[in-house]
Formats: sequence, C-alpha cells, structure tokens
Amino acid sequence: MPSDIWLSRINWSADGLIPVIAQEADSGTILMVAWMNRDALKLTVEKGEAVYWSRSRKKLWHKGEESGHIQKIRDIFLDCDEDVLLLVVEQIGGIACHTGRHSCFFQKLENNAWVSTGSIIKDPEKIYHK
Repeated sequence: MPSDIWLSRINWSADGLIPVIAQEADSGTILMVAWMNRDALKLTVEKGEAVYWSRSRKKLWHKGEESGHIQKIRDIFLDCDEDVLLLVVEQIGGIACHTGRHSCFFQKLENNAWVSTGSIIKDPEKIYHK
C-alpha cells in the first residue's frame, strides 16, 4: 500500500476540503471548479479519473458517473500556498458542465449583464436519465 504522507502536505480547509480547478489538457480551457476531501483525492489518484466531494449531496462524486463524461487525469498540481489543486484532464465526450456545455464558465459579464456565451452541446435531459 502506497504511503499517504503526500496528503499531509495539503492545507485542507477547516471542513476538510480543498478547491479543485479542472483544466482541459489539450486546449487549456478551464472546465470547472469543484471540491475534494482526502478520500476523493486518494480515489482520483488511484483511478486516474476525477472523483470530487459533492457539498450539496454530502458524498463522493465520480465525475461522469451518470453522464459518461469522465475526466481522465493527466497531471495534478498543488499551488504555492498548498490550498488549491489543479487537475489537468482529458474531458471525455467534450462536456464538463451539467448544462450540456463544454465548460461551466459560459456566463460572461458584458455591460453589467450576464450573457451566455457557450453553446449547449447536448441537451441535459438526454444526458441525465433520472
């Protein structure tokens, strides 16, 4: 069993979480921001796929578990303050956002109004079969 000492280097928040930025490897596009706890990060490393902590559902969330849009890990970086992670990922299916868009960052501030700039690649109703 590999040592988990590397996890101790991270400055976890008081609630045991760390913010995580997911960046697409090939394009450099920032796809999303999420959270991880120790278990999520350990599973991410073990699986080679992103596993996050869902604050709303209070459980581990393997990205793409319902949609099939998994994030394959290419690299993991820890920032200089050791309190933010950057995942460099291959976004399977080209969709990272639950709205069916490539990136979660599609709302742009223009003239004091938020404007949607990213087109919907696939209708979320066709992605999530609940």
